[in-house]
Amino acid sequence: MLHFAPESTWSIIALGICFLLVCVFEFANGFHDTANAVATVIYTNSLKPKVAVVWSGLMNLLGVLLGGIAVAYTLVELLPPDVLSPPNGNPAVPMLVALFGTALAWNLLTWWFGIPNSSSHCVIGSLVGIAIGDSFLHARDLGHSVDWNQIWKVLTTLAVSPPLGFIGAGILFLIIRKFVHLPALYQRPEPHHKPNPVVRALLVTTCTLVSFSHGNNDGQKSIGLIMLTIIGLMPATFALNPQVPVQYDIIRQDVQAARPLVAEFDRYSFKSDALASIDRLEKGAEIHASPAETRGDIYQVLSGLRSVASNPAASNEQKKEAGSLAKKLRPTVEYAPFWVRLLSALCLGVGTMIGYRRIVQTLGEGIGKAHLTPAQGAASEVVGAGLIMTAGYTGLPVSTTHIITSGVAGTMVASGSGINMHMLTKIALAWLFTLPVTITVSAILFYILA
Repeated sequence: MLHFAPESTWSIIALGICFLLVCVFEFANGFHDTANAVATVIYTNSLKPKVAVVWSGLMNLLGVLLGGIAVAYTLVELLPPDVLSPPNGNPAVPMLVALFGTALAWNLLTWWFGIPNSSSHCVIGSLVGIAIGDSFLHARDLGHSVDWNQIWKVLTTLAVSPPLGFIGAGILFLIIRKFVHLPALYQRPEPHHKPNPVVRALLVTTCTLVSFSHGNNDGQKSIGLIMLTIIGLMPATFALNPQVPVQYDIIRQDVQAARPLVAEFDRYSFKSDALASIDRLEKGAEIHASPAETRGDIYQVLSGLRSVASNPAASNEQKKEAGSLAKKLRPTVEYAPFWVRLLSALCLGVGTMIGYRRIVQTLGEGIGKAHLTPAQGAASEVVGAGLIMTAGYTGLPVSTTHIITSGVAGTMVASGSGINMHMLTKIALAWLFTLPVTITVSAILFYILA
């Protein structure tokens, strides 16, 4: 599969299949993650389901459009440079099939059982598995050929955010209960009865915040996946940013400045590849290389600069210089067309409209021993939106599902109603098994296909 000629019939067919896979995965992502944004507002009858999911979809779209792409390429950079930009521009079909096939299968399995699993964990586990599979494919040392610093940064964020959601939502609920004495906030929602207008306005507002923040963070992840597809399979068209003229003279200057840093402080086995890429870029990529090869060389240099920035032996000035050079090089290869943002939001929104019911019921009735009250839903959503949006603007991927779910659990503990340990165990098991399962499956699948 590595030898499909770019823009050949087989490449176009592969593009169609992978494009379908990424759209279906984002559709399934809507089942899981976006459903968390509408769970409270639907469960409390504050909005009708159709109105809620359409409104949530619009706010997701706004979040995607107003957000950046830092999260998207934080995930993309989990992949080794040679997988991210295959040699000679060959389509990255094994990587794309392993990524989407693994993540989609696990997402659908957990959704079927109504478990609020994290699509982010599915994607990240699959990406890590591909990096490991690539190491076996080329007989490389795992300790040096996988950018573990980048991986641990992402995994640490995923691990820390749910406890923050649990604690923050619990504290906010206690503050609301102490200072806001509105009985409707603490009563179980009655079926087919609209809540108090003040409560309704509050929950619509918190739904809006979570939806916007979800688009800002999770929407970026889908942008990264779509860009992986179109760049990996159509490198001649999408390898370099068409909206930013490639300034080869400036690129040559930047890579010349990067050479001594990479030569001294790059700790990974890609070091020789990065130095070879610097050589090619210095000689004139505009004359001797295709856009895909130029993109591959720039990503090799970026990989080397990331290694410099994480090396304890480098001084603060050298790390700062490496970061500055990487910032200058990224716009040439890290971008997202407007239509990609629209496609991301559309897939998330349609998935939410069709598959939200299972997750709404789990959040409303399954996490605590008592049913969710408006105050608990509002507290978990306000804290969740804050954490998700902060992570989105700082380029760190987090799990909407686990933050909101943890927040609901935190409010249940704070209210004294207790937690449904059976459901909590199911969620915890999904959390524990998602990364090992997706890493293993995607590594094996990538190795076999490649």
